[in-house]
Amino acid sequence: MAWHPQLSIAHSVSFSHLSQNTLKYDQLAEVHMDLKTYITLCQDPKYGGRLASVVLPKLREHFKDKENQKPPVIWLETTGCSGNSVSLWNSIGPDLGQILKDLIDLRYWNFLMAAQDDQAIEVLHRTATSQKDRFILVVEGAIALNEKFTVVHRQAGQDISALKIVRYLGEYAKHVMAVGTCAAFGGPSAARPNPFQSVGVEEAIKRKVINVSGCPAHPDWIIGTLGHLLMFGKPELEENGRPQIFYGETVHLRCTRRSFFDRGIFAQSLGDDECMFRLGCKGPVTGADCPTRQWNSYVSWPVEANTPCIGCTNPGFPDQMEPFFEPLPEREETPTNLMNRWQQVRSRIPRGGSRP
Repeated sequence: MAWHPQLSIAHSVSFSHLSQNTLKYDQLAEVHMDLKTYITLCQDPKYGGRLASVVLPKLREHFKDKENQKPPVIWLETTGCSGNSVSLWNSIGPDLGQILKDLIDLRYWNFLMAAQDDQAIEVLHRTATSQKDRFILVVEGAIALNEKFTVVHRQAGQDISALKIVRYLGEYAKHVMAVGTCAAFGGPSAARPNPFQSVGVEEAIKRKVINVSGCPAHPDWIIGTLGHLLMFGKPELEENGRPQIFYGETVHLRCTRRSFFDRGIFAQSLGDDECMFRLGCKGPVTGADCPTRQWNSYVSWPVEANTPCIGCTNPGFPDQMEPFFEPLPEREETPTNLMNRWQQVRSRIPRGGSRP
């Protein structure tokens, strides 16, 4: 029986005022899991690391029905650094064990599987053909159009490139997720001079892809997107094909140093406490919720560690974000869309503001 996402997995308590932050932690597992509640939980930093307590019980209940089986997942690494795999391994809510047990049916992931060589590739092909239009393909890393640079495996004495295998799997997959900025837009793998001719997954396979960018992507962005696919289907995407839940606002909007910007008070050098807009911070043009979500078990993020945002979730990263410590208008070849956003933000700087 084919697997289909359900619009409402759970019953029990309906809670329509979650955004008021009045729900106690021990009540989370009783929340009625509708789409609005799910989005609120994903976006609210108060519940960071606790989605396992809310979502996983509902998925277990859902998957008890034999007609609702966990979707098979193929995680394929191409031209990348494994950074997104490591990021997901560092997830704490849910942790990796909970993800594998309750969220997905992992069939292939070279980073984690015991099978090797032909045996592993056999599993990959068998999953693609037997689970057509049901499995989720997760791609980590850019796709090299110069195929000799990224060979995924050999078959019958022939090299099988990342481009070939991703195009093949993309025809069979129900959903394709491009995890990390390399997979989403080319990223560092496509940085100049780009001898691999690397591109993002969507450009390579010519089908719609859900981009979960970041260098690396935050574990919550990956898990939250998977959870949305399982329970509600494809999430609402913003202009760059990324889930609106996580990328719909700029880093600048909720930055912890925003009050300095609003008063026109700017840091003069790294280590100063004020807004780093004039030190090259790319937060005004970068879609991500880093200020509220934070990293490393939800304890910090780059600006809190006294370094400007370098725009790692953006298309064109790193080339279009460099030099990292200079404002975008001060460098050549700044893309028009980024310039427009930058000028809009710059126009809101109060006149006469300065660092005391």
